[in-house]
Amino acid sequence: MNHIQRIHQKLLDRVAKLAVDDDVILESIAYQIHNLYCATEDLLKIVASCFENNISNSSQWHSLLLQRMTIEIPDIRPAFLSYNTHAILNNLRGFRHFFHHPYGATIEYEQLKINLDKALKLKENLETDIHQFLLRLDNENH
Repeated sequence: MNHIQRIHQKLLDRVAKLAVDDDVILESIAYQIHNLYCATEDLLKIVASCFENNISNSSQWHSLLLQRMTIEIPDIRPAFLSYNTHAILNNLRGFRHFFHHPYGATIEYEQLKINLDKALKLKENLETDIHQFLLRLDNENH
């Protein structure tokens, strides 16, 4: 979570310099949103591999991982993500794909703003989800 917090702070630093006509800062914000999603996905992979030992290599593994983390697995682990956090991450997953494969597209402020708003909500949602996950995990073990 420390890595996610550092990226979130970098995102806030970039947002403080936001100018809708500054392509460099827009690209920097987009890059930090991409990094935030990827760091969160890495955390989800760690949780999945720790509890389930099965991370699919299919072309849809990104979306399947997100879905799996919303599901409780009885006697193994509680759900890791709330549906609200899943929705945010699923939208950011689409943005990550766009960022990763831009095909010469420019980053438009209006589209970036939608994803920026979601990215800024992610840290708080994720912290709440992790707290709830750990509480439920602790309750299951007692």
